[in-house]
Amino acid sequence: MNNKNTGSRRGLGRGEGRGMGQGSGQGLGRGGGRGRNSGGGYSIGGYCVCAKCGTKVAHQQGIPCTNQKCPKCGNTMIREELLNERRGK
Repeated sequence: MNNKNTGSRRGLGRGEGRGMGQGSGQGLGRGGGRGRNSGGGYSIGGYCVCAKCGTKVAHQQGIPCTNQKCPKCGNTMIREELLNERRGK
């Protein structure tokens, strides 16, 4: 009785074809800026502060301070670190 392997074989040869090669070159010069705070996020925690009356409330992760209103005067809140940067502290 012969022990012959039967089945399919796949070769390891190189394929040939024409693809969409990657181009090299420069873009249109738009974008590339890192935005506010040099692209970094503020730390977890911190406070949202009212720029009008100075009321501080604890920052809630995932909710921007600018989406919150001051509980005392109704003005838009701002992140404490951002307010300090604007004031030069």
